[in-house]
Amino acid sequence: MLPFDEDVRAAAQIATQAAAAEDRELEAVHAHILALDPDGRRFAAVLRDTIDQLLNGEVTGRYDWKTLFKTEKTHAGTLVEINLQREFAFDDGVNMDYQISGTDVDCKYSQQFGGWMIPPEAMGHLCLLVWADDYQTRWSAGLLRIRREWLNGGNNRDLKLTIKAEHRDKILWLWRDARLPENVLLHLDPRTREAILSPSSGQKRVNELFERVQMRRIGRGVVRTVAQQHDYMARVREAKGRARTVLRERGILIPGHYRKHQAVARALGAPVPQPGELVSFRVAEARAHHGGKPRVELDGREWVLAESTDPEETAPLLPKHTAG
Repeated sequence: MLPFDEDVRAAAQIATQAAAAEDRELEAVHAHILALDPDGRRFAAVLRDTIDQLLNGEVTGRYDWKTLFKTEKTHAGTLVEINLQREFAFDDGVNMDYQISGTDVDCKYSQQFGGWMIPPEAMGHLCLLVWADDYQTRWSAGLLRIRREWLNGGNNRDLKLTIKAEHRDKILWLWRDARLPENVLLHLDPRTREAILSPSSGQKRVNELFERVQMRRIGRGVVRTVAQQHDYMARVREAKGRARTVLRERGILIPGHYRKHQAVARALGAPVPQPGELVSFRVAEARAHHGGKPRVELDGREWVLAESTDPEETAPLLPKHTAG
């Protein structure tokens, strides 16, 4: 038997080696996820789509998390887990949800920061902790090796525990307080929202959306909720009575996320729509009083973002797009 001091040192060395091995697993998982999604756009898009999936605006007209049923909110974590696995093609875990870089990882989502519910079977495993809040338009995701001493006690029947606030600094963040693609309807002033949603026609509601909400990226989930029709994106396309055609007569363009459309928005200094997004803005033919404003050439003429004093004039057609 080892002398006491040597026994303590040996135990400490074993613990240190185990911790180092665990750190290497955590760091490998962290690096792998960042390699798949360096700027977090794919992760953020999954969270946006999952919230929109729960709201189901096409059928329900809902745009506010508070209007979800309790059972729907409870189901959010499962949907986040499933949709992340679909997006990133994580392997199934042996004992946890995923296997990433050869390591089992459990996925936990909470709409309340710090509200992740940790089950007993996750002890000693890595957890991917995800938070998103539509009201703050923010989200975070990080990794933590679960230890019992870092958790609060719990009285719930399934024995799930939460992470003590003082131990959240142990989380290795992938992204912290990143921008969540905006739920535009939720953040509009009530009068504007009412003006958009009040027409009985889905087409008129879509037209109102892009006329009233300019210079702001609008996701497909918002269009789906406003149109409340299966072919909601058809309400935007260039065709008689559709948003692009009707609003273009008033000088308003609606670029999508296609490369050529993005180039128009970028050249004018307008918000550039990302995948699944559109943006609208009014343009005017460039004249002397526009000075050195950013401009773009369309239909053989130069255009700028219209000023409030510029009269309405028919806008040019957007360039034919290719997928970006």
